[in-house]
Amino acid sequence: MTQSSVFTSRFVWFLFGRGIFSAIESIMAVAFAWHLYKRTGDPFDLALVGLFQIVPVYLLFPITGWAVDHISRSKILLAGATMQLAVLSGFALLMMTPDFNKWFLLALISLHGCGKAFMSPALQATLPNLVPPHHLNQAVAITSTVWNIALTVGPFVAGILIALLDRNIYWLLVAAAIATLTCFYQIPTMGAANTGKGKRDLLGGLRYVWQNQIVLGSLSLDLLIVLSGSVVALLPVYAADILNVGPEGLGFLRAMPAAGAVLMGIYLSRFKTEFENTGTTLFISLGVFSLSIITFALSETLWLAACALFVYGASDMISVVIRGAVVQLNTPDALRGRVSAANSIFIASSNQLGDFRAGAVAAAIGPVGATLLGGACAMAVAAGGAFWFKDLRRLKKIEN
Repeated sequence: MTQSSVFTSRFVWFLFGRGIFSAIESIMAVAFAWHLYKRTGDPFDLALVGLFQIVPVYLLFPITGWAVDHISRSKILLAGATMQLAVLSGFALLMMTPDFNKWFLLALISLHGCGKAFMSPALQATLPNLVPPHHLNQAVAITSTVWNIALTVGPFVAGILIALLDRNIYWLLVAAAIATLTCFYQIPTMGAANTGKGKRDLLGGLRYVWQNQIVLGSLSLDLLIVLSGSVVALLPVYAADILNVGPEGLGFLRAMPAAGAVLMGIYLSRFKTEFENTGTTLFISLGVFSLSIITFALSETLWLAACALFVYGASDMISVVIRGAVVQLNTPDALRGRVSAANSIFIASSNQLGDFRAGAVAAAIGPVGATLLGGACAMAVAAGGAFWFKDLRRLKKIEN
């Protein structure tokens, strides 16, 4: 079977749709935060933006996973893309009013969060339905790479578009959302993965995760390694006070993890579509990830810090690809929506709490101490995970 066989028409449409969807999300996050702050001048409103987006994810968590398992996933993708289009149209119309009501904007952001609560598990659970199992590694690497590119390029593009179009940027995003909807419309209709009528299994995903040590280990490592080791929140401190490289250096540092992730993702999707010793490779990548944090903590030059962050992103991509494929292939299709919803909660919690942890510890013991401690804790998580999740450590093939 040839390498290119992963690129079936339905996977390509999904990939384009997901890429455009993610790029819109990245650009939109910058745009509405900018326009809200320009309107009110209150930094607390930026905190409200994050709050209004994340709360629906937590509140709707039991329902979203059940829906993704019991309703056609292709229809949920269409509904989510339609919701994104509707929210962007609302933003565009609201921005036509010079002194718009910030609560209307926050209400739209909350509605957007509701849509994302369904889209995130649907995007994860749909992928294994589009490619054969032996190509899932490659498909995860490709989709993760596209996501990282959108995450990296999106804010830069947002800055240019805001400078050129200001509030009219939302009309351009409306056009892009129509393109997303068109891509998802090309995916053949899928039947529901679970045709059961019962409502008592709303939390079936959590029960399955708890009972399956391989899936539990994959999700727990994702949560704990990012929670303990994330350094992104401290990059402004390093750029301003430790490396003394200013905003230009900050931008360079901020791009390095994504650059490492993208290049590693391209390598994995092109040359490394299977792992012979999956568990061992996973824990080695986590160890390298932890060492890169410690190296960054001790960096006194921009180039050493940049190299450490590049390795940080590249090693994280390896573990993301392995963990993503392990979770999907070791979860029954009828439960993938609920397990993916649980995974979305883990990811949201690790990112938000990881930034909080980094800032709080840095305030107490300084940024270098906080980063060193984070690297040491990440190493402890990797070692502890290898000890507690023996089935995951011994895993040879992902589908086993």
